[in-house]
This record gives sequence, structure tokens and C-alpha cells, in this order.
Amino acid sequence: MIIYNITFHIEQEVLTECLEYLKTDYIPKASGSGFLTHPALRRILTDEEEVKNSSFSVQFQVKNVDTLQYWLETQGRALHQKLISRFGNQVVGFSTLLEDITLGDE
Repeated sequence: MIIYNITFHIEQEVLTECLEYLKTDYIPKASGSGFLTHPALRRILTDEEEVKNSSFSVQFQVKNVDTLQYWLETQGRALHQKLISRFGNQVVGFSTLLEDITLGDE
């Protein structure tokens, strides 16, 4: 099991609209495929006072890298392109893959 993490930097001017879009469109469509499960949306906390944008992490669990690659090719890239078309350069994102490490006697 891996975690597919997408970090979004969202400009303040579109913050409310973009968060609503992530909650009502992007995340449901991504998890609706059945390949990405256990969606989570988290704010990334910073101690900067004059920040021009806010950062959020969208995370999904996925069975393995091959499954993620399949989802990206068949649905994910189009879904991401839709987000770019709607918000342009006011939302910038990058993805990372995380792997859970067992701690001791788990």
C-alpha cells in the first residue's frame, strides 16, 4: 500500500472556490474510480505571516505503483487538466509517493 500525495499551492483569490472544487469534484471523481481509496484533505501549516497562497495536501491510498500509473493514464491526467483549465496558474501542484513503514510489533 502506498500513499499518493498531491500538494497544492492555492492563491488566496481562488482559495474558497478551489477548496470547494477539490471537495465536491476532484476528490470524489478520483476516489470514485475505485483505484484510489481513503481520501484526505489537509491544510499544510506554516508560520509565515504574509503568505500569498495557502498549501493543502490531498492524499489517497493506492494498492501499488502500477495501479496508480494505470489510474493516471486512464483518468488522473484528464482530471488534473480540468483543474488547471479552471484555475490556471492560481493553483500549482506537485505529487509525491509515500510508503508506510512498519514500526516494531505492528
